[in-house]
Amino acid sequence: MKTVGWIVSISLIGLGGGCATQDQSLLKQDNMVWIRGGEFLMGSDSKYAYEHERPAHPVKVNAFWIDTTEVTNEQFKKFIEATHYVTVAERKPEWEELKKQLPVGTPKPPDSILVAGSLVFNPPTGYVSLHDYAQWWSWTKGANWKSPEGGTSSLDNRWDHPVVHVAYEDAQAYCTWAGKRLPTEAEWEFAAQGTAVRTMNADDGIIKANYFQGSFPTRNLAEDGFEGTAPVASFEANSFGLYDMIGNVWEWTSDRYNIHYYAMLSTTEPADNPTGPEQSYDPNEPGILKYVTKGGSFLCASNYCSNYRTTARQGTAFDSGMSNVGFRCVKNEMK
Repeated sequence: MKTVGWIVSISLIGLGGGCATQDQSLLKQDNMVWIRGGEFLMGSDSKYAYEHERPAHPVKVNAFWIDTTEVTNEQFKKFIEATHYVTVAERKPEWEELKKQLPVGTPKPPDSILVAGSLVFNPPTGYVSLHDYAQWWSWTKGANWKSPEGGTSSLDNRWDHPVVHVAYEDAQAYCTWAGKRLPTEAEWEFAAQGTAVRTMNADDGIIKANYFQGSFPTRNLAEDGFEGTAPVASFEANSFGLYDMIGNVWEWTSDRYNIHYYAMLSTTEPADNPTGPEQSYDPNEPGILKYVTKGGSFLCASNYCSNYRTTARQGTAFDSGMSNVGFRCVKNEMK
């Protein structure tokens, strides 16, 4: 949510199950991969899965193209230069719009707080309660896609990293400019099935994704070589030829987030190309429009946000821009 630090809310997901994979000959074009489509079991009935991942239910998706990597800073820069688009994080928050998302009676923050900025991960120096996410997320003036930590920070040596601090409408705007769109949650999860990483543990000592090694949020061992985002395609691709479907940054989908949505779907008849619920609903923040983000991020750790499972999902406020949220695009036909 695009608010000051003490109003911030982050949805956190736990452990969960797995999915089947499909065989397909890789067809690539313009840094996209063709996904044949088909039926699969979406969601999880694992004892480790959260309620909003339950129940597992059959889904059918049509064929589609999907970006092989998350959209990079370099790619996003070309969009900005071509369109002169101004991202949500670069705009001063409008209190009249902001208060619509907050409980009635919430006092207006001082003008010094209502400035253009975004949420930046700042690891605390000592012990903090894992229930108090305000201890490691801070509203930072001037933080945006081109200055990820605010201030004088820049994208030097990070042009091949995934773009972050992009809100839902920013991702939509880029996809439209590129002649593409955001994936539905079903498309995203179908494409992620070929991902080998199922847990936080590396197989045979090989780390397969960019995640937080150590004790979150204070002690990051960076055994994967990265304390923050990693250049896209730094880790092995899944069986569909897609990179970073697990880890690096959470990825926007086009589906609204509703904690009860899966329970509304049939567990016997496949949902045909579902596009999510009509209404967004999170009981913790009932007045905020949220969309589903998938894939976990470099901040997921075994002692906290362990989202190393293709079924993991969270609801992210539509105007949220954070250090660990990005996106990739899809399209139905290659022209």
